[in-house]
Amino acid sequence: MTGIILHLSSGQGPRECEWVVERLVYAWAQEGQAAGLTCEPVEPVDSPTASVLLRVSGEGAQAFVDARTGTIRWIGTSPFRPLHKRRNWFVGASPAPLPEDVPELRDADIRYQTMRASGPGGQHVNKTDSAVRATHLPTGLTTFSQDQRSQHANRSIARLKLAMLLQGRRERGAAAGKRELWDQNHALERGNAVRTYRGEKFSPG
Repeated sequence: MTGIILHLSSGQGPRECEWVVERLVYAWAQEGQAAGLTCEPVEPVDSPTASVLLRVSGEGAQAFVDARTGTIRWIGTSPFRPLHKRRNWFVGASPAPLPEDVPELRDADIRYQTMRASGPGGQHVNKTDSAVRATHLPTGLTTFSQDQRSQHANRSIARLKLAMLLQGRRERGAAAGKRELWDQNHALERGNAVRTYRGEKFSPG
């Protein structure tokens, strides 16, 4: 798996923040292309979505990610509640941890199961057992990946998700860690936004 993985999350925000996450996927793809980079979702983006993994690759990827790590603010009228007075909406972006940097994640403690992928994704989905479920045996945490074109790539994404879960478990303590980082919402620091976008066209500034 090449490139830097950036985790984009709507935090504890409402539906509007999930909408901002979806729109940022496309906005950052365009910004990446303008910078000679590739910025694309690791898996298909569902609607609504509270969490997306983006792969940023190419020369200058680290600077691109660094400039977008932190709180992102969108200024605009709610697309769902036009009479809502709130104009500032916040989401968060942070680099996903490298599995090798999470000491709790040992290869010997991971059980991988392969299976036939399902749903949209191309002809290979119906012909190969490329989907992978990864289980961290000491904790029982599980992740799943089916949208990569090879079993090896799905295995890498499933392992990356386990790293995210375990890092979240460590940072928030065992009790909070029982909830999956992948599905839960996170509190975001409002203010001190590293980037600001305005309007439906997501104009920067």
